[in-house]
Amino acid sequence: MPIDVAKATSAEPRTTELAWDHKDVQLYHLGIGAGAGTPEKPHPATDPDELRYTLESALHVLPSFATVAGGGMAVAGGLAAPGIDVDLAAVLHGGQRVTVHRPLPVRGRATQTSTVPAVYDKTKAAVIVLRSEAADADGPLWTCDTQIFVRGEGGFGGDRGPSARLELPERAPDLTTERLIREDQALLYRLSGDWNPLHADPEFARLAGFDRPILHGLCSYGATLKAVVDTALGGDVTRVRAYATRFAGVVLPGETLRIDMWRDAPGPGRIQVSVTAADRDGAPVLADTVVEHS
Repeated sequence: MPIDVAKATSAEPRTTELAWDHKDVQLYHLGIGAGAGTPEKPHPATDPDELRYTLESALHVLPSFATVAGGGMAVAGGLAAPGIDVDLAAVLHGGQRVTVHRPLPVRGRATQTSTVPAVYDKTKAAVIVLRSEAADADGPLWTCDTQIFVRGEGGFGGDRGPSARLELPERAPDLTTERLIREDQALLYRLSGDWNPLHADPEFARLAGFDRPILHGLCSYGATLKAVVDTALGGDVTRVRAYATRFAGVVLPGETLRIDMWRDAPGPGRIQVSVTAADRDGAPVLADTVVEHS
């Protein structure tokens, strides 16, 4: 079996040195759609609300940048763990949570420690859980919990893991916005470190069962957080405390995301979010999605 669960979960923590500066932050923000704006912004590239993500003299850091800081990515870290040897074409990103312990600096150096707390058996697939914790000289910066879905690797008799789903509130959304995913969005986003050919190479995408390359789940993840911050949190990235989602469906470059938000759901200081593909009759994209904020 390509996944040795005991070896993966008992391995010593792996450490990686991370470094980034304003160019990495700007590239990430552009990769998730900063500067493209919305229909309400006729000149988005020079809109002050967008320049907070793209201009070095006004720059702040969206917390989801933690998923690519230092040029790496959480999925790659999980696939490099001892005891794990899987086919990249069988890998999908299942879920992601980022908890920030303080605002992320525009430039920094940090040590990231990675472990595999669990591998779950979903019968026809395995789910690898990866935890990455980053700290700099001033203390903890962020904790990333990543779920990697590997088709065809289940059935080994392990724990199925949690399966609870978060129901949407039985009322209309408090806020709704849309974000266009550009045709070249995946090509730009992958420059932040996710080189999986699934998102660029049509032949590889067909081998993985898709008609054409699909958008990175973490690109949809970042674009959604930016939309929530801009729409519901006054553009203040420092208000975000944690952000979790389950990847429920694919996005194709060129499509439009519909992002619905409910304040104080499922509790105070939380915004519940639903993300669907507006061009495909509301096909699900992100589910069980919550932004915790101050």
